[in-house]
Amino acid sequence: ASAAPQSAMLTSRGPALCTALRRAAPGGLASFHSSARHCRAARVAVVLSGCGVYDGTEIHEASAVLVHLSRGGAEVQMYAPDVPQMHVIDHSKGQPAEAESRNVLVESARIARGKISSLAKLTTAEHDAVIFPGGFGAAKNLSTFAVDGKDCKVNREVERVLKDFHKAGKPIGLCCISPVLAAKVLSGAEVTVGHEEEEGGKWPYAGTAGAIKELGAKHCVKDVTISFPAHVDTKNKVVTTPAFMCETALHHIFDGIGAMVKNVLKLTGK
Repeated sequence: ASAAPQSAMLTSRGPALCTALRRAAPGGLASFHSSARHCRAARVAVVLSGCGVYDGTEIHEASAVLVHLSRGGAEVQMYAPDVPQMHVIDHSKGQPAEAESRNVLVESARIARGKISSLAKLTTAEHDAVIFPGGFGAAKNLSTFAVDGKDCKVNREVERVLKDFHKAGKPIGLCCISPVLAAKVLSGAEVTVGHEEEEGGKWPYAGTAGAIKELGAKHCVKDVTISFPAHVDTKNKVVTTPAFMCETALHHIFDGIGAMVKNVLKLTGK
């Protein structure tokens, strides 16, 4: 690799170490090629479930995840399962569009600006962490939670990815409704979807916490407007945040997702 790409990579992570390397190297960065590897950015896979809150990925959540990963200097690759959506929702009416059918991978490509791969190609060897944004697609296309609740099934590729990253000791980030995936697949995991009571409509999906407990996971109450609105299960390396499970201002959602992303990157050790 040339000195310029190495320099860009070095400055994105570990600035103090990399500055010292530059000053100490008579021949420039090339003489510290092996040391530069320790400054490599975290490689993070982001798994999408379509495009649109009611039948796919919540777009604001996906955008927040990508912005915070960019700010954290991560290298990102997006994935989605190559399967039909459960159904298509007309978001202007909040009703199913009965005559329409769409593909999860094709719809997710809208968010990924075309740079997306089939979830079947995602491997732990090529990534340091994986993150699942929320949206009803996680409960409809990545699993059957929206229909079957605690008796849901998880898409086989999603299940494989979760188990593979868990077995490899690599962090998993999930927000909004997507923590149900970890609750179903990773026995005994600790996750949050926010509060356990609706509190006058502030937490309209509070019942999800009960389902998480029935799945055998531990639910941890978290807010989205306090200083640390994410839960870190250090044993399982699972990081979750409520996001749009709460009716609140968009910037609180953004900040909460930032806390989740920050801790996922911290757990990678990069």
